Amino acid sequence: MMRAIHKLALLALIAGFAALPARAVEEGDAAPDFTLASIHAGQPAIRLSALAGKVVYIDFWASWCAPCLTSLPLYNDLYLRYRDQGLEVLGITVDDPIEDGLEFLADVPLDFPIPADPESEVMDLYAVFGMPTSFLIGRDGTVKLVHVGFRNGDIELIEQAIEDELAAD
Repeated sequence: MMRAIHKLALLALIAGFAALPARAVEEGDAAPDFTLASIHAGQPAIRLSALAGKVVYIDFWASWCAPCLTSLPLYNDLYLRYRDQGLEVLGITVDDPIEDGLEFLADVPLDFPIPADPESEVMDLYAVFGMPTSFLIGRDGTVKLVHVGFRNGDIELIEQAIEDELAAD
């Protein structure tokens, strides 16, 4: 009987590890591709690979995330400032239910696409463990910057990384 319990425990442990991503997405890695529906009904789905050749800033956020209230409007400013130079911003909400994200956006309107990841599939693919977490993807499809959290002074560092990547060819 004890042997069967140990065997079941070992199988549960192995299954648990199998559900985890192999490793976190890091700077220098190829950005994993994904397709997500827009949070806004009637908007087209968003596929990362469709943005090939552009500089893409992906931000994972949730309505309950206090730093997201600060960071998302600043990312919107960056998007409006640099979109004509090839910057795309994707604000991936992990809210479940999606209505929580929609309520948040009613108070914090954003001009960039908002894909919804209520099942956290893409969040898991990127091994995101805190909100907000962002990834700057270069024109070549590699991750140039991974940024976790949001504090005073972060926007200047992020903007400089975006400017550097936009200038690189």
